[in-house]
Amino acid sequence: MLRDGRTARVRPIRPDDGERLAEFHRSLSAETVYFRFFAPYPELTTKDVVRFTTVDYDDRVAFVAMTGDSIIGVGRYDRVDARDAEVAFVIRDEHQGRGLGSVLLEHLAAAARERGVKRFVAEVLPTNRRMLMTFEEAGYHPSHTMEDGVVSLSFDLEPTESSVAVRIAREHRAEARSVQSLVAPESVVVVGASRDPGSMGNQMLRHVVEGGFGGRIYAVNRAAHDEGVDVLGVPTFPSVSSIPDPVTLAVLCVPADEVLGVVDDCARARVAGLLVVASGFAEAGSEGVAKQRQLVRRARLNGMRVIGPNALGILNTADPVRLNASLAPRLPDAGPLGFFCQSGSLGSTILARAVRRGLGISTFVSAGNRADVSGNDLLQYWEDDEATSTVLLYLESVGNPRKFTRIARRLSRSKPVVAMRTGRSTQSYPIGHAVRRTTLPPAAIDSMFAQAGIVEVESLGEMFDVAGLLAYQPLPAGRGVAIVGNSDALAVLAEDACHAAELDVVGEPWTLPHECTPQDLQRALAALLDDPAVDSVVVTYVPVLGRDGSAYEQVVAETVARGTKPVVAVLVAAEEESGLIPAAVEVPGRPDHGSVPFYGTVEDAVRALRHVTRYAEWRMRPLGEEPEFPDIDVARARAIVERLIGDDDSAAPTHALAGRPRAGHGPAATTDTAHVDHDAEAIELLAEREDDDLTALLEAYGIPVWPVHPVTSVEEAVEVADRIGYPVVLKTLDPRFAQRTDLGGLRLNIENERAVRTAYRSMVSNLDPDAADRLVLQHMATPGVACVVGSAEDPLFGPVVSFGIAGVVPELLGDRGYRIPPLTDFDAADLVDAPGAAPILHGLGGTEPVDRKSLEDLLLRVGQLADDIPELGDLRLEPVVVAEEGLAVLGGRAVLRRPSVRTDADARRLTT
Repeated sequence: MLRDGRTARVRPIRPDDGERLAEFHRSLSAETVYFRFFAPYPELTTKDVVRFTTVDYDDRVAFVAMTGDSIIGVGRYDRVDARDAEVAFVIRDEHQGRGLGSVLLEHLAAAARERGVKRFVAEVLPTNRRMLMTFEEAGYHPSHTMEDGVVSLSFDLEPTESSVAVRIAREHRAEARSVQSLVAPESVVVVGASRDPGSMGNQMLRHVVEGGFGGRIYAVNRAAHDEGVDVLGVPTFPSVSSIPDPVTLAVLCVPADEVLGVVDDCARARVAGLLVVASGFAEAGSEGVAKQRQLVRRARLNGMRVIGPNALGILNTADPVRLNASLAPRLPDAGPLGFFCQSGSLGSTILARAVRRGLGISTFVSAGNRADVSGNDLLQYWEDDEATSTVLLYLESVGNPRKFTRIARRLSRSKPVVAMRTGRSTQSYPIGHAVRRTTLPPAAIDSMFAQAGIVEVESLGEMFDVAGLLAYQPLPAGRGVAIVGNSDALAVLAEDACHAAELDVVGEPWTLPHECTPQDLQRALAALLDDPAVDSVVVTYVPVLGRDGSAYEQVVAETVARGTKPVVAVLVAAEEESGLIPAAVEVPGRPDHGSVPFYGTVEDAVRALRHVTRYAEWRMRPLGEEPEFPDIDVARARAIVERLIGDDDSAAPTHALAGRPRAGHGPAATTDTAHVDHDAEAIELLAEREDDDLTALLEAYGIPVWPVHPVTSVEEAVEVADRIGYPVVLKTLDPRFAQRTDLGGLRLNIENERAVRTAYRSMVSNLDPDAADRLVLQHMATPGVACVVGSAEDPLFGPVVSFGIAGVVPELLGDRGYRIPPLTDFDAADLVDAPGAAPILHGLGGTEPVDRKSLEDLLLRVGQLADDIPELGDLRLEPVVVAEEGLAVLGGRAVLRRPSVRTDADARRLTT
């Protein structure tokens, strides 16, 4: 994604690129050629072409940036020695300033790091300010020297805080710009616009026209050969490329078999983006999958983004845009909600439900199969969109969850994100969504959404309940809730609901007489809003026979408008079960701000308030910091892994752009690279000896594992126990019985020789031979709480860290906490508190609290290990005994595998 919101394809240069490279060179201006070669060089020789297009993808790597079949940029490095490589790139003149240089630099740096290059060097003419700024603006802070009129630059390739921040900021701006061209286009063409009122093309064009779109509107109808022919009074042409003016958005209302031809026509017209409404793609089987991939590939290769296929469309209520490029019959009222819906078939129904509740929409996008533009792109756009204050997501799948949680976590700091995720229990996806399958339990995904500050709900009704409160009311400052109303029964229900939601009811519910006046309700509500102990208020109202309830609604709205605390209302027997009480005071630019959401039941109102209160607490907390551990030796750990896994051409590619597959932890590929089978080529490691591989790997990250000592006889057990010192533990490493005192696989606190002999003979006689052959002795740790710390490399989410209390019951109940690294200190603290059994750590039942700091330190180190080493498929440290002071890691198991390609990378790319 480039700076202007359009796309370009970056791939490794190939020997068959010779003619393309020669033509590219001929297209460069004399100044650009001089800046690259330091001399006039109008034509490449045959020898030059061969040398530039033939590289080994190791010591010499070159990428080309393509639009259509033309090269628009070339970047390369040539290794100078074991540490350094010389980097250079050149961009076609008319494409300079689009950010191509920075993109090529990112990918070159990622490929170079994987191949052991530590530093880039470059020689630049001092007048080539654009090139000099490319290095400076990348955040690398190069050093400069000047000799013979040439500036020599050098900079380390290890990502820095500033270089990562620059990459993320550029990604944000480019993706937001690309979405803006789709949702706020300057011009729209409906392709397949028919005069038949019942056709999809006719309906789509009618909606664009009747919605009051503020830009230029065109129609394409193949029968429109005669000048002046139109559909619905709109200028009509036989093709997109025959339209004389620039076109920003093309809406494709043609059958699936005709879509690719229209895409090529749009490419000739340099259209910025496509909305594909047609079905018959990935949801239709293998042939449709291939067709959908070809659609995205052709569009991106020609600089276009795609919404769909199988999409409902786009709506934008902002003046002067007012775009209804959808199959929804009318444009909803303007409001603060940005809404992304993956379902094309359900999109219209979902939108209608929001409108029925009175919820105003800023932007609505239904992405259908989500082949290209996804929720991540819309989050980038809404972060800067002043018309959007709250984001709603209806998700059927998440293609790049690492990036999703990264963006959502940043966005949620200023704008709430409410998400409903289908398939939570079955982990299934609709046909047409080509995404990797996760191996994580639903609770793990819920935890990661919470880590990002996302308000996750379980139904559409609950989504709209929460949206109405977040979009129109302020956030609460705490959990204190006051209850006021004219019904004892509703007051009791409200109090029960608040306690169940872990909200603190302030005082007793204020119950007014059933026949109270609107002024009575106003005085009571105002008093509660003025109470400093109250953070939010629940108002309940049962209609009085013969009285107009609107007067009560009006005083609620007027009173709330004067305060700064959120209020929810429960209106029994209202015409609509839920909705908004209109705001009493109009805010410029936000006509509905201050509207009071009302609900049909107390439970719905309090549940929405609970979600909003939890979100407010998350938002008030600091993000925390990622700690630096100077004792961690990443190079030592990588050397261990590469020795065990190897580094051959069968390894899964990490930076597949560079052609030659390598094992490592670099960026993901831009192509459809299949991840490695997680059951294939697995290497299991056990922490059994002081010199074993897992122990060494963990020690490289500052995680010492207490050694165990294999024993094969009574006498050897006695000798080992005398040597390591009493008390000791005798246990089997057989996973069926490990850590199970109830099954005879573990004997604790053995204090003398006689006890060693007795325990050894008992275990040998009671365990089966396989378990008895794996007996070990270990020094007894200081008593504490036994825990389990782990990590897993998930095909979809990448590295995930888990924590729980050890034992059969927590294991059966799935009582674990989960977080995605990199972890901050606050993430680690949250993870310690995540399991339901966590109170045991805090001194439950009169015991002393454990050393949380040591436990959090271990979780942070495991998180960094999992983030750095994608080959670490599974890690389980058990038991980790946490005492009043310190902890002891008494055992560990791990599985190494060829790494999958991670979906969030060190260089910008669009996933497929």
